[in-house]
Amino acid sequence: MVSEEINIRGSKTKGKEFQASYANEGRGKGKNHCTRREGDNIQGITKPAIGRLARTGGVKRISVLIYEETRGVLKIFLENVIRDAVTYTEHARRKTVTAMDVVYALKRQGCTLFGFGG
Repeated sequence: MVSEEINIRGSKTKGKEFQASYANEGRGKGKNHCTRREGDNIQGITKPAIGRLARTGGVKRISVLIYEETRGVLKIFLENVIRDAVTYTEHARRKTVTAMDVVYALKRQGCTLFGFGG
């Protein structure tokens, strides 16, 4: 016969050991969730991705020093475009950035993008 026990939370366990950590329980610390590690996401722009962009632009060979420089330039460019797109969104009192916000932000930067309306 399987014995029934009642654990700390009041639910029944059938023949199982119930082991849980209650270190922060009752102290207002919240539940332990997976914490997001703050990482350097710019490293997600890989060397092959930069190489493909360069090949599209007509570059034959790439120096090793170019990769970090390209990541820095791309980060600054994206920060400027995203800042402008969010400004358009906030001005319209919306919480969702639309494709048109990005198109207008790019147009303001001098990079007109066709095919997305407007």
